[in-house]
Amino acid sequence: MTAGMGRHQKRVRLRALGALAVVASWSVLFAGVAQPAAAADVQSKQWYLGALQAEEMWKTSTGEGIKVAVIDTGVNPNTPSLKGQVLKGFDATGVAGDENDDYSGHGTDMAELIAGTGAGGGIKGLAPGAKIIPMRVSNTEFQNENSVKAGDSEDAIEAAIDSDAQIISMSFGSDFTSVRERAAAKLAQKKGKIFFAAVGNNAKEDNREQYPAAYPEVVGVAAADRKGKVAEYSQNGGIVDIAAPGQEIPGWCNTSFQSYCDGDGGTSAATAIASASAALVWSAHPDWTANQVLNVLFDTASRTWKKGDRSAYLGHGLIRPAMNILKGKGDPGDPDISPLTEERTGGSPASPAPNSTPSASESQQPAQNENADKVDETVAAGDTEAAASDGGVPLSLIVGGIAGVAVLGAVVFAVVRRRGAA
Repeated sequence: MTAGMGRHQKRVRLRALGALAVVASWSVLFAGVAQPAAAADVQSKQWYLGALQAEEMWKTSTGEGIKVAVIDTGVNPNTPSLKGQVLKGFDATGVAGDENDDYSGHGTDMAELIAGTGAGGGIKGLAPGAKIIPMRVSNTEFQNENSVKAGDSEDAIEAAIDSDAQIISMSFGSDFTSVRERAAAKLAQKKGKIFFAAVGNNAKEDNREQYPAAYPEVVGVAAADRKGKVAEYSQNGGIVDIAAPGQEIPGWCNTSFQSYCDGDGGTSAATAIASASAALVWSAHPDWTANQVLNVLFDTASRTWKKGDRSAYLGHGLIRPAMNILKGKGDPGDPDISPLTEERTGGSPASPAPNSTPSASESQQPAQNENADKVDETVAAGDTEAAASDGGVPLSLIVGGIAGVAVLGAVVFAVVRRRGAA
């Protein structure tokens, strides 16, 4: 565990995915990450806001009118940045307290990354006009210390589906699936919600698929750094649909909520930022369906491989809401067809659009490219020079397509099979 990030918990059954599992050689490099950052200074460390062109997007869309259900450790509505941003939610733990009692600080971090106003020098959310609906669930340490209600994760997902939230953001995950959770993921898609979940931070350990991210109806989010490289701890495989900034993301030091600390938000933070990106696009196009919002996010993601193919590390690529908000790019596609499952949101299989019968090559699963895989894995390990010499791609795609902002270029092009039902 990174020093000073004790609010992130160990994995057993259910865990918060924001903690970075570092290798030993990094311990010296990150020796100072737990040093408190003055509240007034924390915004200068939100490098991704510049990279994603947040200030420019906010002139057009702030996420107003969009509600995001945050399934996490609870959300403290009284931090300066979240005052007035948090709506009535649901506590699924069955333990004393409610959804506003954040026992870890993790959920509050995620909520601020999504909808923080930046008041009092606090974290600025990417979608400060959005509202948060907190759904409190238990992590392993909380379960060890309290008698929690069984199935609290499933309860929270179902409550989020029944709520007014258009977007569900879950920076939690488990190695284990359940029939009820699987059904909830299907229901979320049927009800027209966008469900984002973290793919996990254990790529260097077991890299096991995480649920709910691994369900076909859920958008699995990977973490990338400020150079656009996938974080080496970010889990990979067929569960990855898109990537968002996750490294060097500050958050509250502890549950006293007195100061912020430097650190890595991991795939947890990436999930929150992806959710906020969807809120910006949906707010700008309130008549769109969840499918259309997702289609545009996938279509405009930064990548150097063919549209429709997916990288094992970055999915469709690095998220770029500015391409739509500022440039009007992105094809929303069929409002009733999910880009995740290619099924109608009501559950029936998708039918080809008139005069658009797919070719034999398009109707088959994408072929695996061994050379692409080699480059993909090399870059994921952090060796961009080796990747370039091996026919890889340069880190030169500017987020939003405008020179001068931080680079979040696509760095891999491995094609993976479309994931099937869990």
